[in-house]
Amino acid sequence: MGKDKTPKKEKTPNKDKVDEDDEDVGPKKQLLLSPIANPLAGKKLTKKALKTIKKASGAKSIRRGVKEVVKAIKKDIKGLCIIAGNISPLDVIAHVPILCEEKSIPYVYVPSKEELGQASLTKRPTSIVLVTCADGADFKDAFDELRAEMIAVAPKFAIS
Repeated sequence: MGKDKTPKKEKTPNKDKVDEDDEDVGPKKQLLLSPIANPLAGKKLTKKALKTIKKASGAKSIRRGVKEVVKAIKKDIKGLCIIAGNISPLDVIAHVPILCEEKSIPYVYVPSKEELGQASLTKRPTSIVLVTCADGADFKDAFDELRAEMIAVAPKFAIS
């Protein structure tokens, strides 16, 4: 039993390694983004989109996952489409921007599927989220503001 206590003392150098890692946390690692991730939201728009998703998730007015979002888009449910930019394989979400453009739904890519899943209040990373908003929703102001910014960022041929 005395031998078990000595390895615990050896863990103190590991704490030094943790301190070294804290210094590396400053510059965040660059995520691998897909080449089709255009328009990619900036830091400010990403933060605003994730906050709106969190509010909408609390109000149960989001659709998450490719299958559910595509089904909603084909049923002409209007909203905002937020797509993760680090999805692999690309074929999973490659058709969604085209559907959004056909139905005049604004879409934007955010850098991380993990952050998207966390914002939609799930433990799993989420590849795509469709935020819908009813007239009496408590997040209507945030939704409208995000919609205006997403339309401004969108390619000019996409939404008119």
